[in-house]
Amino acid sequence: MENVFMLGEEGDFESLGKENGTRYWYATDLIRFLGYGNSSALKPVINRAIAACMSADMDVLGNFRQHARTLPSGKVIGDYKLSRFGCYLVAMNADPRKPNVARAQVYFAAIAETVRQHFEQIENVERVIVRSEISDREKSLSGVAKAHGVTVYPLFQNAGYRGLYNMDLGQLKEVKGLEDVKRSLLDFMGKDELAANLFRITQTEAKIKNEEIRGQGRLESAAESVGAEVRQTMIKISGTRPEDLPLAEDLRVVKSELKKTQRKFYKLDTPKPESKKPKAQ
Repeated sequence: MENVFMLGEEGDFESLGKENGTRYWYATDLIRFLGYGNSSALKPVINRAIAACMSADMDVLGNFRQHARTLPSGKVIGDYKLSRFGCYLVAMNADPRKPNVARAQVYFAAIAETVRQHFEQIENVERVIVRSEISDREKSLSGVAKAHGVTVYPLFQNAGYRGLYNMDLGQLKEVKGLEDVKRSLLDFMGKDELAANLFRITQTEAKIKNEEIRGQGRLESAAESVGAEVRQTMIKISGTRPEDLPLAEDLRVVKSELKKTQRKFYKLDTPKPESKKPKAQ
């Protein structure tokens, strides 16, 4: 393979791979070679990589298989056998300030022959994760809001958007230029905008619980006030109004591209069947 991700005196990424029917890499080896001093950083990075895999509706066990690994010393440790695509997701969720992480991200982008810049891939992987977190938190908020007296949830939901964007959701879609108004705007938000909405949703739920707010009208007011506070913070920090943030690539397309990348990586590491030799005449 022409593009080789070197890891200093330790060797290169490909040399880390093991063979057992298909090619795999140990997570503890990878995390160390990415520049982490020990394996304590493994759990959060692996968890985010697995979350990305799940959020994109891909096979988790095929990419992250838990394994009791016996070290040369005889000590048994908990580890993961990672596919190449699993390694890719780990690298995309690791700390890019570490030189080897940044190099690994470029390496995987080159293997995938992606047209877009590798840092855009990183953002898209993070968008998939945050979007999934928002779905989970929205379900939680919906349950809390209804338990506290919300009877028309779309009005309550719209109040939160109105606070953050200073306009109703329908108008916001028009301003943003979302052509398919039936689609969720969340599927077209960039990472920072998604994070702001995730924060808005979690803080709205916290406010309702902490202040024991009840009743449709009061709950709508609470959702709008939290949205307005998040809005002020965003403008103060970035100088940009949230409604002015551009649309990002459709997350349906992002997930489709991730699946294509997984298939390409799988082909690289799946043994080719031996060609049958022609019978002697």
